[in-house]
Amino acid sequence: MERHSEFFSDFFPESEHHGPLTGREDVDIPMIPRQADREAWDYHTERKYAEAAAMTDAVAERVRALDGLLVDALGHAPFDFSRLRRSFEPREFTPAPELMLHTALPKWADYRPPASTVDRLFPDGRRRALRKARARFEADLAERQAEQGLRRRRLRAARAEHDAAEHARAEEVARHNIEVDELEQRVRGLDPDAVSEYFTRVVAAQPVPAHVAGTADVSYERQGRTLFIARMLPDVDVIPDVEEYRYVSARDEIVAEKRAPEEIRSRYAALVARLVLRTMRDVFEAHPRTVVDEVVASGHARTRDKATGRPAAPCLVSVSASRAQFSDLVLDRLDPTECLRHLHARVSPHPWDLEAVRPIFDPDLSEYRVTSARDATAGLDGRPVLAELSPTDFEHLVRRLFEAMGMRAWTTQASHDGGIDAVAVNEDPIVGGLCVVQAKRYRAAVPAEAVRSLAGVIEDRRANRGVLVTTSWFGPSAHEFARRNGRIQLVEGGELKHLLAEHLSLDAIVGISDTGGHNTTT
Repeated sequence: MERHSEFFSDFFPESEHHGPLTGREDVDIPMIPRQADREAWDYHTERKYAEAAAMTDAVAERVRALDGLLVDALGHAPFDFSRLRRSFEPREFTPAPELMLHTALPKWADYRPPASTVDRLFPDGRRRALRKARARFEADLAERQAEQGLRRRRLRAARAEHDAAEHARAEEVARHNIEVDELEQRVRGLDPDAVSEYFTRVVAAQPVPAHVAGTADVSYERQGRTLFIARMLPDVDVIPDVEEYRYVSARDEIVAEKRAPEEIRSRYAALVARLVLRTMRDVFEAHPRTVVDEVVASGHARTRDKATGRPAAPCLVSVSASRAQFSDLVLDRLDPTECLRHLHARVSPHPWDLEAVRPIFDPDLSEYRVTSARDATAGLDGRPVLAELSPTDFEHLVRRLFEAMGMRAWTTQASHDGGIDAVAVNEDPIVGGLCVVQAKRYRAAVPAEAVRSLAGVIEDRRANRGVLVTTSWFGPSAHEFARRNGRIQLVEGGELKHLLAEHLSLDAIVGISDTGGHNTTT
């Protein structure tokens, strides 16, 4: 009770008691402030309990929104071009009230002095009175007419301004819709820039909570109808570190019950998986569905390189799936992390620590676009453009890379398709042995036949394993064949870029661009 008395001491200052209390007053009067104390304290604690409950509900709702990020998408209509078009709804002309205020003109009858018997006796006085009244009437009439003329002019000007603004707005809507129509035509024609722009808008329009929304870089490869997406992920702080808020009346404070670190990490890993799958789902569901047959998506986090202090975007997950593969998924029944494993995704083992994985494709998506200006200037800073190297230079670069990775006894011969077949020996006593390395400068998806051909070379040369290196990428069927074979490792352009940086400290550029036609190998 001492705590309560201190808390409410301001309600009952001692100065309110006048004089000594005697007799029956000693018994009855002190009960009044104690009863008020209890009622006020009960009201105060009820408010605090309600406040703690509301804070807990807010946390629970945020967690629910994160947990339902993938499933909630199933109730949203697919994105299509109608979402980009605008409709013109004319706005009613509503002028200022003073412009609509109409006042009647003065009437002479209200100014004309009444006739009287005296007027007949003194007609000159009557005439003077009439002249004065007429002058007042005409002055007031002219003033009122001028006011009405000004009001009408201002009203006409307001109407003209409104009509001009409506006309400009209608023209802007029509111009915007023409641009959308042109974009749709280019998208249906598989124009890479148009497809990239359209699906950038698809990803940006995702109805997700603001604290998980992120920018995305999108590019398109027309030959394989493959969409590449690199989207930014929220950091681990997006998971509430508080599980519950509890009011402790003994201390009169609201206490936060912290969420276990293991749960935070688990929830963040699941969130990363949901976001990537949600992005792929929205892309596959968007209309027209004939444009994209495969999606290659990666999720990146924003941070700073501890060594250099410069901004960095480590890849936390990278996954590819064909439309057929993704349509086979039951999104409201699956486990997101298990689904990524099923799709053979590259997933960071510790995404909360921003531990990076090598992306399936180079996240610098501008290298996949038709930007000849970038390709022409790429070599000015001394960095090699892999897709533009001669076969000899490319072979030499791959040889240097694998020697830096521990390979020895490198010998090569021309392959039947213009690439190189290299036979090397890994001297590691446990996992070493004969290894066949094929390096191919493709400018589009490597066909599965090339991977199956490598399997035949491995058997023919009785090698332990084989590695297929390319400047481009592999499709789902190629990855699936390599997984089943168990002895084939696929190195795509993005991973090759990282390997060169890791083992040779070489900052290379992949340099893939649309050839506008067939696969190109050298």
